Amino acid sequence: MPTPPDDMPDHVIDLRSDTLTKPSQKMRSAMAAADVGDDVYDEDPTVHRLESACPRTLGTEAALFVTSGTQANLVSVLAHCGRGDEIIVGDEAHIFYYELGGVSALGGVHVREIPNHDGLLDPDEVERAIREDDVHSPPTRLVCYENTHNRGGGRAPTVAQFKAVADVAHARDLKVHLDGARLFNAAVALNVSASALCADADSVNICFSKGLGAPIGSAVAGSHDFIARCRRYRKMVGGGMRQVGVLAAAALVALEDGPKRLHEDHANAHAFAEALASTGKFECDPARVQTNIVLFSVHGASKPGLHEAWRAAGVAVNDVGGGRFRAVTHLDVSRADVLDAAHRLASVLL
Repeated sequence: MPTPPDDMPDHVIDLRSDTLTKPSQKMRSAMAAADVGDDVYDEDPTVHRLESACPRTLGTEAALFVTSGTQANLVSVLAHCGRGDEIIVGDEAHIFYYELGGVSALGGVHVREIPNHDGLLDPDEVERAIREDDVHSPPTRLVCYENTHNRGGGRAPTVAQFKAVADVAHARDLKVHLDGARLFNAAVALNVSASALCADADSVNICFSKGLGAPIGSAVAGSHDFIARCRRYRKMVGGGMRQVGVLAAAALVALEDGPKRLHEDHANAHAFAEALASTGKFECDPARVQTNIVLFSVHGASKPGLHEAWRAAGVAVNDVGGGRFRAVTHLDVSRADVLDAAHRLASVLL
């Protein structure tokens, strides 16, 4: 087993995810002062503020506050599809890879995979995957895209790249759902508005606890009719919440303040990738780092116990399989932290 360095750190530099952030004092104050009501009865004024702010930001008609990105994707698929319908997703999409098969287990929705190409979908492959009207085949109803793409190393598809896929889907009378859990990272990286990135989607979700600093919560956005259906499905899957304005208040601060500083996370991710690459011990291309996610591997085969040895050395990253590891920068890690982390990861490989 690799051996951690002798100079053990006082704390762990945690790069497993940008969901690890702690609420700021401004956010805690907003939570403490939040005006609340019973949201299942649609009587929480702070939730109303949030559900009005999201459409203004995303350019949609309406929005719904939900507990998580997974729940956002689930209720969106349920609202678009019936039992026995089929959705098209990338083979490394979050919906397919990390959501426990919820759309199939709970919605009876069939999932058809097509290849992800560094987080992108090929419009021609989407076209070929759409079923013809045939008694033997489930009807295709929905195409799901992801921006930024988690397992694609934080890749941010452009407006044009997404539109090319959406145009194929819409020409065949399909709906398009955009999993925009880290949509603001994409907007910052591409220097476009979040609304431009989801303009061709029939529905979109954003996550307040990924990068934006809130402790919990996501939102689904789309048309008034679509959100009304989502509200019913949210209740069905146990997502009806009561005096949840305390959480919506945090999400409002995240929505207002979070995107303004994401460029810092992106710069830190690039610096981390450069530091790894400079050691000569890692497969890591800084030029491929667009946002706050860095994928890397060790030159040669990864040794058993490497992940644990890194944790013992004071750095936590995620093992994403196939000899690859993932690090995610966020507001609770500094430039000094990520450079120290790269040093410690390399020192274990001595």
